[in-house]
Amino acid sequence: MRPENVVLVLLAAGQSGRFEGGDKLAEPFLREPLGMHVVTALENVPFKARVAVVSNTTLDYAARGYRVVENPHPEDGQASSLALLVQAAAEEDPLAVMVALADMPRVPAGHIYHLLDAANGPDTIVASSDGVQPRPPALLGRNHFADLIAIGGDREGVREFIKRGKHVVASPEVLVDIDTQEDLQALRRRFGVDC
Repeated sequence: MRPENVVLVLLAAGQSGRFEGGDKLAEPFLREPLGMHVVTALENVPFKARVAVVSNTTLDYAARGYRVVENPHPEDGQASSLALLVQAAAEEDPLAVMVALADMPRVPAGHIYHLLDAANGPDTIVASSDGVQPRPPALLGRNHFADLIAIGGDREGVREFIKRGKHVVASPEVLVDIDTQEDLQALRRRFGVDC
């Protein structure tokens, strides 16, 4: 599938409850806010459009070319943000949406192209995997948009949904997800930096 037929949707509306303190996405990592790494990594992928769902962050995704949607109920979790994003993305009439998380700072454009290569049109369900669990980034075809919106805030429903599709394996280093202060400190140590 060509990226020109896909809308990139970025989930940046978590409450960061396990992070304990401040705006997780604004935390520095390699001289850039944590929540902007995936934005930078994917900026040259020619997506049809880019949408970010946000809440409680100081990061300016609009300045980086994203249509910004505010999640008024972030306490309902990622699945509610996904429903908002799919609704917003559907307005662009894409063949699929590419779902990425703002707190996954090591996802490269090459992995996104692997997901696109595994697509099979509007029925696509292709998720990343560490070889054990499917997870974002994930590519979801437009024939599933109504189902994704209906799932709403049901996180388990989303997990079961992406288990049904293909899985593109990537290293855990690529799929690292920062949930806690300890996760961020471990990532900084891996790169030999203190911020």
